[in-house]
Amino acid sequence: MNKTLNKSEKEKQSVLAMLDAEDAKIPANPGLNTQAAGGEFEKLFSASTKEQDFRVGDVVTGTVVEVQSDYVLVDINYKSEGLIPINEFRMVDGVRQVKAGDQVEVLIDRIENDNGMISLSKDKADMLRAWTDISKAAENEEIIEGVVVAKVKGGLSVDIGVKAFLPGSQIDLRPVRNMDVYLGKKYKFKVIKFNKKRGNIVLSRRAILEEERDSLKAQTADTMKEGATVVGLVKNVTDYGAFIDLGGLDGLLHITDMSWGRVKHPSELINVGDEIQVKILKYDTEKERVSLGLKQLTEDPWANIKGTYQIGARVKGKVVSVAEYGAFVELGDGVEGLIHVSEMSWTKRVKHANQVVQVDQEVEVQVLEIDTENRRISLGMKQLQANPWIELKETYPPGTIIEGEVKSVTDFGIFVGIEDGIDGLVHISDFSWTKRVNHPSEMFAKGQKIRAVVLGVDSENERFSLGVKQLEGDPWSQIETKYGIGTQHDVKVTKTTDFGAFVELAADIEGLIHISELTTDKIQTVEDFVKVGETLKAEVITIDKDARKIGLSSKLVKLREAKADVDDYVKKATSTSKTSFGDMFGDQLKNLKTDKN
Repeated sequence: MNKTLNKSEKEKQSVLAMLDAEDAKIPANPGLNTQAAGGEFEKLFSASTKEQDFRVGDVVTGTVVEVQSDYVLVDINYKSEGLIPINEFRMVDGVRQVKAGDQVEVLIDRIENDNGMISLSKDKADMLRAWTDISKAAENEEIIEGVVVAKVKGGLSVDIGVKAFLPGSQIDLRPVRNMDVYLGKKYKFKVIKFNKKRGNIVLSRRAILEEERDSLKAQTADTMKEGATVVGLVKNVTDYGAFIDLGGLDGLLHITDMSWGRVKHPSELINVGDEIQVKILKYDTEKERVSLGLKQLTEDPWANIKGTYQIGARVKGKVVSVAEYGAFVELGDGVEGLIHVSEMSWTKRVKHANQVVQVDQEVEVQVLEIDTENRRISLGMKQLQANPWIELKETYPPGTIIEGEVKSVTDFGIFVGIEDGIDGLVHISDFSWTKRVNHPSEMFAKGQKIRAVVLGVDSENERFSLGVKQLEGDPWSQIETKYGIGTQHDVKVTKTTDFGAFVELAADIEGLIHISELTTDKIQTVEDFVKVGETLKAEVITIDKDARKIGLSSKLVKLREAKADVDDYVKKATSTSKTSFGDMFGDQLKNLKTDKN
């Protein structure tokens, strides 16, 4: 503490020494009492250097005398220099911002009367001044500046000379999700709540932004005309677009209006803070909603699409998206075409487009169709290769017998492998001439080797038709010869229904006896007269070759047999009756047929 010796004592000794030196130069004057003169001077010096009335808590201005390692000595015109801890002075790049001769405001923290030492505080002086400034700003609604120093519960902590609270709802005009972006930055604020006793200060940045927005809104509204081009600042980027600050008024730039081409996310084109030029597409003055466009600043590539891409032309592009039904190919900026899975290969069954192409793959395609109204272009890959179906039509003319493996079984038929990637279809109707097949699995299984006849090749629709029943002759071609109308046959009942009984005439030749043709007796159900597996005699009464149906009657057989017995009896009879029983029975037979009809 030697540096803090009594300042007044040193000054007095220095001045007295100067006076002694001067006295030595002056001749002795017997009438002058030097001792008395010295005493008088000491009284005058003490009066001139008498300290002002300092009190604890006063804020005064002092001069830095010396900077030590732990303390800074400051002269406030007191009898001794005051001490301030070195850490109360700000650091910049590792260096304390204080040097001898600096003027600083300090608060008298403590006076030690015993030794005359005084303790000073720069921090308390700064804080007192800050509270005064904040109080004034709160009363007059003035703007103050501060630095965001930390995140706290519910908002941010701001240094405005003292610590203040900035609620999350007062940070910006819109809710803030990431507060980290504000740390360490300086902003302007308004004091919306102030309580010095409790040390409670609440700030608002939003209030300033709202005022700025309102003042700019009136100016901006005059330029908000549909079709006008304006400059704005990107405020926020979302998955569906970006909000653009147009100067007190925000507009939405939707992702679909950013580019004529495909945009996966707005961040591919713009970022927060970017200044961009946009076009006003729509302005709702009542709701203050503005729809903006970026792509509208450039020409629509579809405006002259047919002049750029001709049907049948070969073009190159990049696959930008792959779906189950096809792949989208970017042909140019804002122009995409679709390769449907059916246009990817002549022979392969493509279930998903990723079996053939991948995203970002460069492909060569052919333009198949252009729909300018719906902005669609149909593309093909297989068209760049020779069509094997044309050769198949020549290689496999109708009637050719092939052997192949059953590749799949469906409800409507079976697919048989012909060549690599090419299958032929045997429809269920071409399984058998006569047999009723409810499902293809009754006759065929996957992997089974079979023979079939080529029925036809449709190269345009890429269909290869086969038949199995055509390997044999059609028994129905000779049906009238074997089973003519009026012929009688012993038939076996194979199935009964509510309307009649199905019977087998020969292998795979089936006929129907309607319930009305079973018997002359009255029956309720078919089973009352006949059961499956029984054999009975029936007469062919109808033949439909096109529908492959034969109608039979067992009742007619009985009637014919009964009439024959009567005729034999009539021949032997000697009755002279004008009306024979046989005639009467014949009339009954006619009546029965009439009733049937």
